[in-house]
Order: sequence, then C-alpha cells, then structure tokens
Amino acid sequence: MSAAEIFIQATGTDPDVIARGVVREAHERLRTGLAELQAVAGGDQSASPELVDFCLQELRQYLAAADRELYAPAAGDAETRLLVDALRIGAAALNAQIDDLAAAGAVEAARISAMIAAALDLHLQLEESLLLPVLAGLPSVDPSVLATHLRAYLAGEQVEEPAVIDVRKIARGGRHPRVFARYASLAPGEAFVLVNSHDPKPLRREFEAIHSGAFSWDYLQTGPEEWRVRIGRVALDA
Repeated sequence: MSAAEIFIQATGTDPDVIARGVVREAHERLRTGLAELQAVAGGDQSASPELVDFCLQELRQYLAAADRELYAPAAGDAETRLLVDALRIGAAALNAQIDDLAAAGAVEAARISAMIAAALDLHLQLEESLLLPVLAGLPSVDPSVLATHLRAYLAGEQVEEPAVIDVRKIARGGRHPRVFARYASLAPGEAFVLVNSHDPKPLRREFEAIHSGAFSWDYLQTGPEEWRVRIGRVALDA
C-alpha cells in the first residue's frame, strides 16, 4: 500500500469522511442560495427571475447528480432500495414543483418557491441522516470517486467517465467499488470496458447478485495475460 492509499478511519483522511463533507457542502450551498434569493424577493412577496433560475439550474443539476452519484449505487441493495425509491419520489416531486415555478406568475411563484424550500430541506435531511451512513458500507460505492464527482458538480464541471477501466492500476479493495461506481453512472444502453489480469468471475457473480437482468457482460479478450470485458447497462424497453 502506497502512502497515498493510507488513511485513518473516521478522520479527515478517511475517504468516507471526505465524501460526506463534500455532500454536506453541496447541501449547504443549496440551502443558503435558496434562502438568500427568497429573502431578496420577500419584500414584494414575489419570486425573482434569479430565484426561478436557481431552481431550474442549480437545484435541478444537484437532483440529477444525486441520483447518479448517491441513489444509483444504493438502488441495487435490498436494504437501501426502499429508501432510494422514496428519495427518487421526493426528487420527482421537487422537479414537478420546479416546472410549476417556471410557469407561475410572480405572486404564485413565491408560494411555490416556499414549498420547494421546505420540501428540499426535508429531502436533504433524509440524504444526510439515512442515506450517507449506509452508503459507507456498500461494496458498490467508492467514496473517493463519489467525492471527485460531487466536487465537479460544485465547480460546475462535467465529469468525463473513462471508457476503459484497467483495474490492475487500482489498489486491491478498491477495484470492485470502482467498477460498480462506473456502472452506476451508465445510462441505459451505455457500456465500458474492464481490463484485468485474470477472468473476473467473482465480479460477475456480484453483478448477478446486485444487478440481475440489468447488466450485460461480453468478453472481448480472454487471456492468457489480459482479460477484457465490456460491461453495460441493459437498455430500457421502448
């Protein structure tokens, strides 16, 4: 293990602690931004164009990032599936309220924005108090990748996911979580290539247990020194 891979659990060098801190930073930015824009608009009891734009852009971008980075990795686990379903229902309701906000008149928009703020606060509390603690124990979650992706969201950057993951370059213990995190980021019909020094049959068994019927597994090269597998997310039926 290299010096870069050494950390003390539950301290500032722990990847789980770092990832939780990044999520909470994103949450605080949403709460603060929404509250400040509502305070500015409060004097005339209307919603400003800036407030509407914040919900359409900033909030909606976070909801998409949370689904990809937080919900998708936990959706395949039996113990967290219901929680993820509830969070996705909450996110869909927030997105519907954002649509209503964009179409509303100024006074009605102020009422809707207040509803969004209350619903968002509850939604973020559920992420912090229920989802984040269980994510740390899931094999499909790589906290280092999670932190990197959410930092990119905070910076307003697009994350370019690799088309090829060579797990030979990843420390043992981090290989399967990295592969599952990459799978979670796939849209239906997309795929990536896994490179390994041996047949990754144990990884396939994990996929079958967690994502049965939802993934594809195609061997592109079968040794003797290098194995390549195309792993995809099955396209949804039209």
